Amino acid sequence: MQEPHQLEPVIEAEQLELLPRAAPERQYCIFRTGRERFCFSVLDVEEVVEWSNLTRVPLSPTFLMGIFNLRGSIVPVVDIAFTEGRRPDLLPRHIVVASLKGDGERDDLRIGIAADEVIGTFSTSERLLVDEAPRDVPHCCGMLRHEDRLALVLDLKKLTETFPVPVI
Repeated sequence: MQEPHQLEPVIEAEQLELLPRAAPERQYCIFRTGRERFCFSVLDVEEVVEWSNLTRVPLSPTFLMGIFNLRGSIVPVVDIAFTEGRRPDLLPRHIVVASLKGDGERDDLRIGIAADEVIGTFSTSERLLVDEAPRDVPHCCGMLRHEDRLALVLDLKKLTETFPVPVI
């Protein structure tokens, strides 16, 4: 014999507004470069590639490690840990390729970040720790709590202002 169907209570629109809203979940790509953990929103990350042979750019700034060809597109690779005196015989193992969407006047800008280790992706609905962001890291817009550690959240627009790379 079939059990009678139970009808769910109807929630009025006014009552729906009173219900607690879940914070939207965000995903971050977390990686280590030098001694620090950094992260980008996954919406900014185009892909992560294994370390490639780079072409050095003559008279380039210290932080620009070189450029490489990614499927027909030239991508500059920046070492944001250059102040830590990375040993020249220890090359990074990955390149995190991020893309800054262009407006009507500018094309999309791809930039590669040298990464020693890619930790993975992390989803959270917690807010970023913006007030605790280090003041001496201008390309950081906050901190993310991850596995009882903190990762500096990179702002791609500020990163391109702090580490201006030549447009090729």
